[in-house]
Amino acid sequence: MKFLLVTLISVLSLVNTKAQASDDVNVSAAVLASFHSAFKNASDVKWKTSGDYYKADFVVNEQYVTAYYDDNASLVAVTRNINSYQLPVTLQTKLKASYEKYWISDLFELSNENGVSYYVTVENGDTKITLKSANASDWNVYQKQNKS
Repeated sequence: MKFLLVTLISVLSLVNTKAQASDDVNVSAAVLASFHSAFKNASDVKWKTSGDYYKADFVVNEQYVTAYYDDNASLVAVTRNINSYQLPVTLQTKLKASYEKYWISDLFELSNENGVSYYVTVENGDTKITLKSANASDWNVYQKQNKS
């Protein structure tokens, strides 16, 4: 079940999903209370629904962050966009060595009850590859597609 949940959240973060506009989202008082407790200094908060989850996009400590909550007001996961210099050095080195002819089009960190994972999407003229690292030492192909 945990694997399914992590996979679902990862996919939701990787693809553009149709979500309701913030004005249309009826966020429960419990979810709002949980959010405000966890992210006291959040600003520019925008709520959406994504599947069975509430998704809050916001700024905290000058970083763009996304938090996912379930219907029970439990914080399920937090993602934040990062740059390649914020990756662990081992991951930076392996990414550069294995994908030197690719550019990075997306890179984010996912934190949940299982720890921290990193997802990077690299592209060249023909291929788009999403890699995942759950152990901060190796990359594994998470998704690969041809652009043709």
